[in-house]
Amino acid sequence: MSISSYIKEIGRGAAGARSLSAEQAQDLMAQVLDGSVSDLEIGAFAIAMRMKGETAVELAGFLAAVHERCVPIPSDRPVVMLPSYNGARRLPNLTPLLALRLAQEGARVLVHGPIQDPKRVTSAEVFHDLGLPVAQGVKDVERAWARHEPAFLRIDALCPSLARLLDVRWVLGLRNSGHTIAKMLDPVSGARGLRVCNYTHPEFGQLLAQYAQAEGADMLLLRGTEGEPVADARRLPRMDLTLRGVPHPALSCAPQEGALAQLPVLPRENDAATTALYIQSVLSGEKPAPAPLERQVELLMGALAAMQDEALAPSA
Repeated sequence: MSISSYIKEIGRGAAGARSLSAEQAQDLMAQVLDGSVSDLEIGAFAIAMRMKGETAVELAGFLAAVHERCVPIPSDRPVVMLPSYNGARRLPNLTPLLALRLAQEGARVLVHGPIQDPKRVTSAEVFHDLGLPVAQGVKDVERAWARHEPAFLRIDALCPSLARLLDVRWVLGLRNSGHTIAKMLDPVSGARGLRVCNYTHPEFGQLLAQYAQAEGADMLLLRGTEGEPVADARRLPRMDLTLRGVPHPALSCAPQEGALAQLPVLPRENDAATTALYIQSVLSGEKPAPAPLERQVELLMGALAAMQDEALAPSA
């Protein structure tokens, strides 16, 4: 098999490239994930899509192929999904704190991502230093939920073929469409998944919003912290919620404007051990939780409540 016909369409440069249909995108990604094409073709695909940029239709096709190859995570109630693929570079990685605060409020939470990154502090490393085991499969996820804890599932256990595509980054030096798709995964079966998707560029945020509305997704969109799905502890970002693709302004918030009155108390270092100690002090009440993070918890819990109300409402 070959994806050369697809590369011919998407590889014509920023001005001449043509977008794929959902069916074409699904077939292309399926071949890439199944390893039925050469390394040269995978590299060409990664560079071509990086130059062209994905459309909402292509994202839907790519996701369909990935979801077919994901391990399904069964649940009898909605799950908040926190894709953690960037880690900490300068600021503490507070995705584990967000996950734990949601779990404290009674939410079922699934965090997924890589175990290590040579240049970042991953959520998996913070989970480890918090004494929370990294899940190796579905049974471990279920055990974490039974303990009323968030579950961290490594991406190579959730979707091994996607993990291999993510690793192409270490050869090419660039992220690829796999990294975009990883942040949009919904592997939950038997219940709805509430995806928390972050963006760093406004254009990508608009693309994700288009996808959510077209595909009827449950999604909280925000400009995350260094690529993580957690609100910046220093300033409240804009957060937009859609349920079944419909925007919910009452469960969204505008960004904080103007000068900051005061900065939150954050650890000076961002290593995993220091971050874990800080998170423990917040959870115990010794230190206050960052206000933007608490606002994010409030919106997500409100979204889960709305989803529950929809489930209980009599059908017309």
